[in-house]
This record gives sequence, structure tokens and C-alpha cells, in this order.
Amino acid sequence: MTEKTVADFWFDPRCPWAWLTSRWMLEVEKVRPVEVRWHVMSLAVLNEDKLDEMPEQYREMLAAAWGPVRVCIAAEQKHGGEALGPLYTALGTRLHNRGQEQSRELLTEALDEAGLPTSLVDAADSTEYDEAVRASHKEGIDLVGQDVGTPVIAVPGADGSRIAFFGPVVTPAPKGEAAAKLWDGTLMVASTPGFFEIKRTRDVGPVFDD
Repeated sequence: MTEKTVADFWFDPRCPWAWLTSRWMLEVEKVRPVEVRWHVMSLAVLNEDKLDEMPEQYREMLAAAWGPVRVCIAAEQKHGGEALGPLYTALGTRLHNRGQEQSRELLTEALDEAGLPTSLVDAADSTEYDEAVRASHKEGIDLVGQDVGTPVIAVPGADGSRIAFFGPVVTPAPKGEAAAKLWDGTLMVASTPGFFEIKRTRDVGPVFDD
């Protein structure tokens, strides 16, 4: 048996770009010996010191973004890290692929689909798990640095230590051999000492599968 490579993946359920990257990582699990470990990060925490510079509409989105990450962290705290993947898929499918508005009903339906107690929806409006949200967020940011967004992915570097990147940002999510090639390239740059960044301006919006 080939030992699986672990990829740590930090996401905010509200981010469409993280969603697309996460769907790529699920495809990578099919074509390479890879195991994704899911973690929560928070757009609200990431941007809390920049709120005065942002349009009102984006500030409102960030305030609402607390709900899903709190529910995700509550699920992780009570049911283990393995609960995050199915819950993220249930949330993201509704928020992104279907374009549904965030609501208590949406969160409840996602919990039910993921096989989790729907009572966890109460975490969305509670500060009980905020410390855990911040701790999970900090773990990813401490690996990658401050000047990033979501997603953050950490993979083994040349010496086996975790090397973290923002991204890759891609649309639509690659499948099959295309997904494998992007993964192989991600490992390659992670194993290159001194490599930090590749970037270009996005000229299309996120494209979701049906």
C-alpha cells in the first residue's frame, strides 16, 4: 500500500474560490494517494481589522459569515475532524452550486445531510465556539503568513515539514488527469526551497459544476 500524502486544507464555507479548490482536492483524492484533512478559517477574522475600508455590502457578508464557520467548528468539536468534509460539501453545494441564500434553514438542512445533529445550528448565533474558530484560523495563518485569503493548503515540503500556500485559485475545478497534474505541480513548488508565489489577475468569475 502506498502511504497517502496529507494535505491540510483551511476553508471558509462562504468563499466561492475555496469551494472550487476544495472540489479539486476531492478529485485529487481519486487520482493520487492523498488524504485531505479539513480545517476552518474565517473571512470575518481575516478581515476584522480592515472593516472600515470595506463597502457596507461586504461588511454585511463578513458578519453573516460567522454563522457557517461557527457551525463547522461546533461539528468538529463534538464529532471530530471527519465531520467537516461532509458538512462542508453539504454547505457549499447549497451556497455555491445552487446559489441559495444563507439561512438557518440552509444550515439545518446541511447538518442533516451530513448526518449531524441539527441542534448544532444554534452555534451559528452563539459566541461559544469563537475561540476555537480563531485557533483553527490561526493555525493556518501561522503556516502561510498574513497576506493571504482563503483557501490555505499545506503540503509536505522537501524535508517533510508542512509548506503552506494560499490557493491554488482555479476555475472550474480540474478533474481527472488535469487535477493530478495541478497536484503534482503543487508538490513540486512546495519542495523548491525559497519558492513563495505565482499569481496573475483573475479575468473570470467562479464557475461551478451543476
